[in-house]
Amino acid sequence: MQVTYETLLTETANGIRTVTINRPDKLNALNKKVLEELDQAVQAICDEPDVRAAIITGAGPKAFVAGADIAEFTAVPAEGGALLAKMGQDIFSRIENCTKPIVAAVNGYALGGGCELAMACHFRLASETARFGQPEVNLGLIPGYGGTQRLTMLVGRGRALEIMLTGNPVSAAEARVIGLVNHVTAPGELLGTTRKLLLDILQKSPVAVSKVIAAVNACFDRGRDGYAEEIRLFGECFASGDKKEGIAAFLEKRKPDFSKEPAP
Repeated sequence: MQVTYETLLTETANGIRTVTINRPDKLNALNKKVLEELDQAVQAICDEPDVRAAIITGAGPKAFVAGADIAEFTAVPAEGGALLAKMGQDIFSRIENCTKPIVAAVNGYALGGGCELAMACHFRLASETARFGQPEVNLGLIPGYGGTQRLTMLVGRGRALEIMLTGNPVSAAEARVIGLVNHVTAPGELLGTTRKLLLDILQKSPVAVSKVIAAVNACFDRGRDGYAEEIRLFGECFASGDKKEGIAAFLEKRKPDFSKEPAP
């Protein structure tokens, strides 16, 4: 059952839920209410069996999310900064660790917290008008929702430092070159291309899809041995009904009929 939100629009079709951050008058800036509702929406994506993948995007042609709602920062006491960062990191970690693919469709400015939100998704597509950036240094701040870590993982230390230390925006074309986004489309084709890509993924085993996400995430977790995690996850796949069906379909030269159940 889908919930009605104040700051988000949601729709579900063909197993794909689209979550649109809906504050176009504020360039979809992340305030406390947006973050709280986004957390609820992500939990619903992870929990609802009929939802097998998701897209996060922004309302209007100008912005995916143009950053945090800076006006709210004035009401946060100095000692509250760490708690604010932890809240954002916890929410974005839930996106990153969801067992179902969550993809960002970046339709305009993805700055500050918006860039961090996009990077928390499993991968990103962008329209030609998209602009990425971490301009927090201009406010005497640093990225606090995981940006220093995820940007470095995605584009490398030197490029990440340049982007964060200058605060300069990165075009969609450059983002594609440096590995920040997977595909760049015309603005009117962004959501269609994203859905088409996810529909392709949904033809695969949901068990295997979830294990790929977990194994790749383990690569970046300093507290885990990614190779050992791969062995464990491979073993779980090997014991699954989807593995039996996939191998049978291959040998019988037919299309596999994988389970539609949510991955464990």
